[in-house]
Amino acid sequence: MARRGSAEQDVLNMIMNAGENGVLQSEIWKVTSADSREGSRAILRLEKKKLIERRKELFDGRWTYRILVKRKIPKIDTIVTIPCAFCDLENRCSQSGLISPAKCDKLTIWLKNLAITIT
Repeated sequence: MARRGSAEQDVLNMIMNAGENGVLQSEIWKVTSADSREGSRAILRLEKKKLIERRKELFDGRWTYRILVKRKIPKIDTIVTIPCAFCDLENRCSQSGLISPAKCDKLTIWLKNLAITIT
């Protein structure tokens, strides 16, 4: 017997690997071990958790849903540009110190730029 949530994890992994265009709901059943009933329930649970988004779409004359992931997989380019990685003040930076992430101009600018590129 499959463990509870394994269909949910399989579906989420497939959607995340599908990229920015997402995947048609009907394609999910062909690739994962979930049948349409089990998979539909997994999709609804993932949508309720706000991990995915469903968009109604007409495909080959039939209505279906395109499933898109809301959480993006970070790319190495994004991680390498984090200002903290090469900061001269890293060893003195702490949440309660004079130098902290909450007060860091470099980190704030980086986060704002990141938010602009994501949306």
